[in-house]
Amino acid sequence: MDKLKIHHIAIICSSYERSKHFYTTILGFQMINETYREERRSYKLDLSMGNHTRIELFSFPEPPRRQSYPEATGLRHLAFQVNNIEEWVTYLESKNIKVEEIRIDPLTEKRFTFFSDPDDLPIELYEA
Repeated sequence: MDKLKIHHIAIICSSYERSKHFYTTILGFQMINETYREERRSYKLDLSMGNHTRIELFSFPEPPRRQSYPEATGLRHLAFQVNNIEEWVTYLESKNIKVEEIRIDPLTEKRFTFFSDPDDLPIELYEA
């Protein structure tokens, strides 16, 4: 049996244009395919980062807000590996994105920090 691999992460956003800008222009994901589904009044945007990370960004009319607490059941956060965490923090802050203080993971001794997407989905930067 083949080993499982993550194929994609699906995100429902409240503002399609704002989230599209955030994931493409700010984070640098490449657009693979953009589809408007009339019957659902919904966009589906396929994004990629190299050959490893794929995000499906969805919009729906008036989606309910998801309650997000750090220790709640469900998806806790997305994590992206970076080579230079300070560069990313400086870059994100230049785009007026609030970034938490850089911390050290006590188990791996690697540096990490968090920021949020336009819908407050927590995103982690984890230094290689």
